[in-house]
Amino acid sequence: MKTRKVPMRMCLGCQEMKPKKELLRIVRTPEGIVELDPTGKRNGRGAYLCSNSVCFQTAVKERRFRKAFGVDVDPAVFTHLEGKISL
Repeated sequence: MKTRKVPMRMCLGCQEMKPKKELLRIVRTPEGIVELDPTGKRNGRGAYLCSNSVCFQTAVKERRFRKAFGVDVDPAVFTHLEGKISL
């Protein structure tokens, strides 16, 4: 039996490559809304993040969401995401 290739993605916070299933996907929809994508299949530009608050804080501090999405992200979105991500 042939082994399947595991898709790898880079975390915005720690900049480490990890299996896609271990990371959380944050998406910017075509309407410009930035939100958490629990299914990993929403339409739009996605960015991946570890499920710990340290990586989230690093990504916010170094403005990596802005670079990944190409737009300024509203600080209210960060507070909403932080409540869902913190573990």
